[in-house]
Amino acid sequence: MDRVPEQTINRLPIYLRCLVQAASLNMPVINSLGLAQMAGTNAAQVRKDLSYLGELGTRGIGYDVEALIAHISGELGLTASRRVAIVGFGRLGGSLLGYSGFSERGFDIVAVFDADPAKIGTSVGGVRVRSIDELESGLAEEAIEIVLLTTPADVAQAVADRVVAAGVCAILNFAPVTLDVPDGVKVRPVDLSVELQVLSFHLARMTQEA
Repeated sequence: MDRVPEQTINRLPIYLRCLVQAASLNMPVINSLGLAQMAGTNAAQVRKDLSYLGELGTRGIGYDVEALIAHISGELGLTASRRVAIVGFGRLGGSLLGYSGFSERGFDIVAVFDADPAKIGTSVGGVRVRSIDELESGLAEEAIEIVLLTTPADVAQAVADRVVAAGVCAILNFAPVTLDVPDGVKVRPVDLSVELQVLSFHLARMTQEA
């Protein structure tokens, strides 16, 4: 999907979620306007985004919902399960492990790593917490493709370096720090404090305009 713009890639999971919702409502066909309304965008944007994926839909009719679900799922690499590890098993890591939405979407958390001796060796949801000392070997043994990084900020870069050295090329970073990784490694930051500050900005503007 190198030719697809990053912003379009960011919207594809939203379209997929909306299409799955449409399928649950027994909608066999959806047009660009209907999909746009569900996704919170406009019909022109939907058509432009989907045009990057090939010739889809029928003019004047719309898109076959099931076919489009299959097509977008294929583009997103969701036709097979992805093996995922959590590195840093604090409260956030525990919450992520307990979230059923990952497995429902094809992301299987099969390994957990932590530095706390009290947690190492315990099992949660059928997954044993392994020592951070086993990180490189464990990631290789479990054929991990994606790491959810939930360590404290002060160790996040060092842990990320080890994750990359182990051959993992995709990191979802929950630590409040910007990671420096080599070309070819994809990092998606998830900073909840930043999102809260953005919401606070909008609230402040609403208050000023009231």
